[in-house]
Amino acid sequence: MGKAIILMMDSFGIGGAPDAEMFNDKGANTLCHIAKTNLGLNIPNLVHLGLSQTAEGACGHEPPLGIQDPAKIKMQSLYGHAKEMSRAKDTSSGHWEMAGVPVLTEWGYFPKKFPSFPPELIKKICKRANIKGILGNKAASGTEIIKELGVQHIKTRKPIFYTSVDSCLQIAAHEEHFGLEKLYELCQIAFEEVKPYNIARIIARPFTGDKPENFVRTKNRHDYSVPPPQPTLLDKLKKNKNKVIAIGKISDIFAGRGISKKVMAYGLEELWDKTITETSSAPDGSLIFTNFVDFDMLYGHRRDVKGYARALEYFDRRLPEICNVMQPDDIAIITADHGNDPTFDGSDHTREQVPVIMFGAKIKSKNIGQRQTFADIAQTLAEYFKIPPFEYGKSFLKEK
Repeated sequence: MGKAIILMMDSFGIGGAPDAEMFNDKGANTLCHIAKTNLGLNIPNLVHLGLSQTAEGACGHEPPLGIQDPAKIKMQSLYGHAKEMSRAKDTSSGHWEMAGVPVLTEWGYFPKKFPSFPPELIKKICKRANIKGILGNKAASGTEIIKELGVQHIKTRKPIFYTSVDSCLQIAAHEEHFGLEKLYELCQIAFEEVKPYNIARIIARPFTGDKPENFVRTKNRHDYSVPPPQPTLLDKLKKNKNKVIAIGKISDIFAGRGISKKVMAYGLEELWDKTITETSSAPDGSLIFTNFVDFDMLYGHRRDVKGYARALEYFDRRLPEICNVMQPDDIAIITADHGNDPTFDGSDHTREQVPVIMFGAKIKSKNIGQRQTFADIAQTLAEYFKIPPFEYGKSFLKEK
């Protein structure tokens, strides 16, 4: 047994979700629309690993990637596409499902129109946190709302509360004028008070700057998440004495459960650097799980097609480095938790199928087709690590 690495490309959908119309996302296709708008994508290593065939299987046609440079990866892969069985298209649902625990109940949501939050909830939070009120109280883009209300926040010291299509309450505050620790304490209070509303996450969104032109969110984001309802792949591995290394926001998404080592990293470059370092040093039997959040946070939600395209090409260029540190029995899986088509209206996630690409020195090339649930990833890794199987999912490790 070697190590397993999950390279989770946050929001990298490939279209074709059978239930997309239920989410008003019919026609969404993150990969294809980026490639079309950008007049191609130079991602030869992902193409070598089967991304074009995977995308064609999901949506019925290959992405318009254009001419590719020669691939530097020599490893072969199992490649397919997975549809989501969870009832939402949010971060928690996608991650938990790929870890073996689909979310089959409904989350609570705050309305997108003003005011989004119940007055009695805000009153309780303000009283416990000893603050005089809030700003925002609506659905908004995180970057836009700090441009809109950041100056007023600095003057009044009132935190900015907002929500999105996800089951969440987000709180933005200035690191210096409000204080980072005070923001964290406020989010912890809010996390306790929203429990009756069945909200998945409270998200601390600290920022710096002194005017709208230079307000910028910092790397000190922190998610306060409800734990998964059942033991996940991470829980089972940790219980089995396997090491689970969570890089980026993975620990927050799983509420710290099933984590042996939490590795902080910010930005694609640092996330890649830490992933390669941890893969190089982790003992056999380890799971290294990285969330590459920039695709979603910086480019999908902001509808930045060119930025998303550049990030995909950067991700592709770093792939040979992970191959170089993988041992003969190691495997790596490239996947995503939902889509976020930057050509779509609004700023929300999009319901799409996701790639499931597993590669390693001993893998033989095969198209594994459509997977009925993201949980196939957990089931495959359960077989690989020889731990008890899950209720949902089907392993593709030895699929003929």
